Amino acid sequence: MTDRIALGLGLLIVLAIGLDITVNDGAALLFLMRKFADLLEYLSFWR
Repeated sequence: MTDRIALGLGLLIVLAIGLDITVNDGAALLFLMRKFADLLEYLSFWR
């Protein structure tokens, strides 16, 4: 991955988070964080 692609993807992620916070009050981000926490808890069971 080149620096240009990484910078573009990083900018896209930051813009998506900013758009979610302004339009949707961060509901999608909160949903994804909760699902990620559930995934980590599930994976820690298999440790």
